[in-house]
Amino acid sequence: MASIKRSATAQWQGTGKEGKGALTTQSGTLKETPYSFTARFGDGQGTNPEELIAAAHAGCFTMALAFKLQGAGLTPERLSTEARLTMEQEGGGWSIKAIALALKAKVPGVSAEQFQQLAEDAKATCPVSRVLNADITLDAALE
Repeated sequence: MASIKRSATAQWQGTGKEGKGALTTQSGTLKETPYSFTARFGDGQGTNPEELIAAAHAGCFTMALAFKLQGAGLTPERLSTEARLTMEQEGGGWSIKAIALALKAKVPGVSAEQFQQLAEDAKATCPVSRVLNADITLDAALE
């Protein structure tokens, strides 16, 4: 069984509300990119985990659809996806409740029915769509 491993790190100093953090990805695309309470729950500078999940989902789904179209002998001229993540506060915390994918596409030669079927298949099978069914492990250590 083949596997691919990717990594990212998060650093944080201070309390949840007044503290600040930085995110770095293995690829270097994010390098000590700031994140904070205000970036997450307001309009502060920096990124936040939910925005990154939405970006990952949009990218994963769009690429998965490109592969589905290719497998059907079709080449898209353009696929553009926006992922709108909804997070709601309930009880003692926040939960991601939904991600709405909005796709606009230009694909010569595809019928509306075939396009819908391929898009639904891509939504159901892209790895980010399935991420919450993943085996999540934790290795927690105090220094």
